[in-house]
Amino acid sequence: SPGMVAVASRNAASLGFQVQGRVADAERLPYDDDSFDLVIGHAVLHHIPDVELALREVLRVLQPGGRFVFAGEPTRYGDVIARRLSRMTWWAATRVTRLPQLAGWRRPQEELDESTRAAALEAVVDLHTFSPASLAATARAACAVQVQVRTNELLAAWFGWPVRTFECAVPKGKLGMRWANFAMKGWTRLSAVDRVLEHVVPKGLFYNAEITGLKPLP
Repeated sequence: SPGMVAVASRNAASLGFQVQGRVADAERLPYDDDSFDLVIGHAVLHHIPDVELALREVLRVLQPGGRFVFAGEPTRYGDVIARRLSRMTWWAATRVTRLPQLAGWRRPQEELDESTRAAALEAVVDLHTFSPASLAATARAACAVQVQVRTNELLAAWFGWPVRTFECAVPKGKLGMRWANFAMKGWTRLSAVDRVLEHVVPKGLFYNAEITGLKPLP
């Protein structure tokens, strides 16, 4: 969207990078064939109506042997668990803060209503969830080679989604730095455990899927 491109361009400029921002349709990329060495995306494939068509476009604009990497794609199981944890946390936090002694922890009702409306948009813009095998199959159907899918965030996701939801349910600035340190350290430590679990737990149980592949050589 124009707003996202504007923010990305502004962030890049503040970091000293020279970038060209452009609004485009992922299913019809406005670039010539063989234009790029690398295509990177984050949390984007699950918003695209035709994922295979988008990946074909990615391969078209890549040079032969060029690589694509997409991260932050929700798995089917991980998405179900994350949504349930978020709903439970939101329900509990917004009801507990109705108690008179916790009134200072309650956001104004209009803000809570707006957050609820914004959360409902996820059902509109989140078009897909993936199993690792189906995501890899889609990339191969688009003619990618050397396709690999890995997953991450199991315990970290079970911790992180309730934390983020709770932060949205209370007034900004109410939690402070001690909470921020708890949230960051908790997620980091559980992520370290998840990196061990990746070797023994089935891929489909994790929350995030990451996929990479190459454009075939002539």
